Amino acid sequence: MTILVCDDDKEIVEAVEIYLMQEGYDVIKAYDGEEALAVLEKEQVDLVVIDVMMPKLDGIRATLQIRKESSIPIIILSAKTEDADKILGLNVGADDYVTKPFNPLELVARVKSQLRRATVLSNGGNVPGEEIYEAKGLVMNNDLKKVTVDGEEVKLTPIEYNILLLLMKNQGKVYSISQIYENIWNEEAIGADNTVAVHIRHIREKIEINPKEPRYLKVVWGVGYKIEA
Repeated sequence: MTILVCDDDKEIVEAVEIYLMQEGYDVIKAYDGEEALAVLEKEQVDLVVIDVMMPKLDGIRATLQIRKESSIPIIILSAKTEDADKILGLNVGADDYVTKPFNPLELVARVKSQLRRATVLSNGGNVPGEEIYEAKGLVMNNDLKKVTVDGEEVKLTPIEYNILLLLMKNQGKVYSISQIYENIWNEEAIGADNTVAVHIRHIREKIEINPKEPRYLKVVWGVGYKIEA
């Protein structure tokens, strides 16, 4: 698999490249957002690791551009620790974020996690199976990894898909933010509220006619989220 690593700090790019190559990944390097977009136009890339603060085109605007064309997993790197910056990255379509300074092994673990989810979505097969979940006009075919609303296909990122699948499999059951995070990210939910909330909002924007008055993905105030059975 091929990972695009984009950061204007060449030492960081080279360090990340070493760790990813040790895990058997191919690495393509870029040093600003414009260069990253140019690479994606020419090369087959499986995941993007991109810094926020860069010259020419920053990571936030680059992520916005990528999301117009692709649901490829994106991990944002940021030297800022404020929640607002993390939320911004998730809002524009990133799947995860890592705050600088970071342990390269943590980044590698997050890369592997995102690639596993993306691989599950892409290996759905071509023959419809029996793992189909329905809620009114919302249908998930987990054999084809396909989501439709009133017959229209909806494109979800791997994280969004897995959150929706968890809730669709357990319709009527309320999952707290911590339970959603621990099920999807497979790690302890520390400060996970904003991360989960942003992805829930993205799912609603894609599956609901009116996200402010959802008919599928309901909030139970003070408790969590559920798919209305």
